Amino acid sequence: MNLKFVDRKAELDFLNQYYSKKGFSFFVIYGRRRAGKTELIKEFIRDKPHIYFLCDRGGTERNAFRFRKKVSEYLNEPEIAATDMEEIFSHLARRTGNKRLVVVLDEFSYLVEKDESVPSIFQVIVDEILKTTNIFLILCGSSVGMMERGVLSQRSPLYGRKTAHIRLNPLPFESFYEFFPKNTTEKNIEFYAVLGGIPFYMEKFSDSFSAIQNAEREILNKRGRLYEEVDFLLKEELREPGVYKSILSAIASGSTKVVEIANKSGIKVQDIDKYLKTLMNLGFVERETPVTMTKTKKSIYSVSDNFFRFYFTFFEPYRSDIEIEEKERVYRVLERDFSSFVGRGFERLIREEIARKLGIFPVQKCGRWWGYYRNKDGRRKEMEIDIVCLNEQSREILFAECKWQDRVNAERVVEELFEKSRHVEWNSEGRKESFAVFAKSFARKTEEFRGRRVFCFGLKDLERGLKGKTINIGK
Repeated sequence: MNLKFVDRKAELDFLNQYYSKKGFSFFVIYGRRRAGKTELIKEFIRDKPHIYFLCDRGGTERNAFRFRKKVSEYLNEPEIAATDMEEIFSHLARRTGNKRLVVVLDEFSYLVEKDESVPSIFQVIVDEILKTTNIFLILCGSSVGMMERGVLSQRSPLYGRKTAHIRLNPLPFESFYEFFPKNTTEKNIEFYAVLGGIPFYMEKFSDSFSAIQNAEREILNKRGRLYEEVDFLLKEELREPGVYKSILSAIASGSTKVVEIANKSGIKVQDIDKYLKTLMNLGFVERETPVTMTKTKKSIYSVSDNFFRFYFTFFEPYRSDIEIEEKERVYRVLERDFSSFVGRGFERLIREEIARKLGIFPVQKCGRWWGYYRNKDGRRKEMEIDIVCLNEQSREILFAECKWQDRVNAERVVEELFEKSRHVEWNSEGRKESFAVFAKSFARKTEEFRGRRVFCFGLKDLERGLKGKTINIGK
């Protein structure tokens, strides 16, 4: 397990850039829980004068008393008799003078959640107390919706007052090489498929064990450190965790359309939309449309968070067995289906972090495509293409398939891919087509198919891109 601070260089540079300037600064840092916001802040303030305060759910008055104590400790003087945040910040501003000081209120969303007047209170603090100081104020929160409504939205009293904000996303794949230095690229992709780029989860896995062994130890084990993680997150973030869990279970089991999700989860169709929007805002679910279409009702939903996808694939359906520690069945399913599960994670990784870096042409849009056609006897035949990349101006299009397999026959894959590409309606006249196949390794590669350029990428070819470098496509 690696506990050192990894990556976030861009975010640190951004914060330090503003810290180096004189005058008041007001930063908002938010993002899903476990993404590493607190670690980023601690790394930023490590060598700077600072007051770090972790809010709790005890209400405004209790937090004011706790914050007052933090201020007195920093100033090395007795606590003042102030009972509200405005008085405490006024005292702090007077006592620090023109000194540069970072003040962090972590989990600020807890204050907003308990007291709707808090944004108005901090509007006064920003406008009338701190605006002429040299204080660097950071409000941080894990409740994405609460931070957006209470701090960032146009309806918030704090709207328009921030210097800048950072929505902290999961770490990029390249960070896995630093977290798990003993891992091969293949093993890191397996880890990524289970964990995503969430630092808190990554810290719980060890490169001394396989991905399956780690999952059995930390997720599918009642004594595992990630055993209750999904329940904890849903209870922390949502008022109806059971409802959201049923929706996530429905999507993970293959119900991807609104009506299917509603029927499977037992929720009225007219009510499902608000739940899906909340899950999308939290980053747990995503809505997709075929990449070539702009206005279409052909939307599907999928579990976008890798850890949640693992949990609702291998944990939730077997929860009763796991609770009584009869895990033989889930272990058999895990061994049988894990490669297929990783394959979907591999596809997402290529689509999100690699496809735009290939340099075949400047990519404007990239995503999945799906559709259908009717064969000679009139039967409907469904089809899907893993990755389609587009450039509207140059009329270039790349069709790609991902195969989490060794010794792939690229000629056969491209032949099937070509047949599917003929049904993709996008600049049909005069478009420039190329094809790509991504796999663990190849038994047979090819560079051309019916006059189209073909690119074959095995794991060795992809390593540069996965480590954040430019990929050599062998032009």
